[in-house]
Amino acid sequence: MEVYSNDNEQVDALKTFFAENGKALAVGVVLGIGALVGWRYWSSHQENNSRETSQAYASAVSTLKAGKPDTYAAVENIAANQKNAYGAFAALELAQQFVDANQLDKAEKQLQLGLAAAPDDNLKSVINMRLARVQLQMKQPDAALKTLEGIKGEGWTAIVADLRGEILLSKGDKQGARAAWEAGVKSDASPALSEMMRMKMNNLSI
Repeated sequence: MEVYSNDNEQVDALKTFFAENGKALAVGVVLGIGALVGWRYWSSHQENNSRETSQAYASAVSTLKAGKPDTYAAVENIAANQKNAYGAFAALELAQQFVDANQLDKAEKQLQLGLAAAPDDNLKSVINMRLARVQLQMKQPDAALKTLEGIKGEGWTAIVADLRGEILLSKGDKQGARAAWEAGVKSDASPALSEMMRMKMNNLSI
C-alpha cells in the first residue's frame, strides 16, 4: 500500500488512476446499473405474467365448473401451454370433467399433460394416482401398475397399496391383491383405509 507525503501527491495519484482506469470504471458502472434495471424489469414482467395467468385460470375453471362445455377451450389452452402448476391444475380439472362424462381417453390425455407441467413430486404423485385410476377404468391394468411407480413419498404408501390391490385383482391375481393390501395395512394407513383393505381381503375367496 502506497503512502503519500502530502495531499497533492494523493490528488495526482487519483488523477493518474482515473486517467488509466476511467473508461473501465464507467463501463462497469453502466453494466451494473443495466443489470439492476434489467432484473427489476424481468421480475416485474414475471409478476405481471403470473398475476394474469392466475386470473385467467380462476376465470376459466370457474366457468368450466358452472357446466358450460363451450368454455373447455380456454381451460385446454392453459393446460396445454402453461408448463407450471396452473397448467397442471387446469389439466386435472379437465380430466375430472371428462371422467364424469365417461370420456376416459380424453381424461387420460389431460392427465399426461398435467404430469408434464407439474413442478414438484407431490403434485406429480396426485396426478399419477388419478391417471392410474383412469387407466384401471379403461381396463389397462399393466399401464396403471406402471403409473403407480411414479408416485413418490412415504405418505402415499398405503393409498398406492390399496389401488395396486385393486389393479391386481382386476387381472385375476388374488394372491397379489392380498399381498398388496396386507402391505398397505402394515404401513402408515389411516384407520379407515386399513379397515377397508381388511374388508377387501376378507372378501377374497382364497
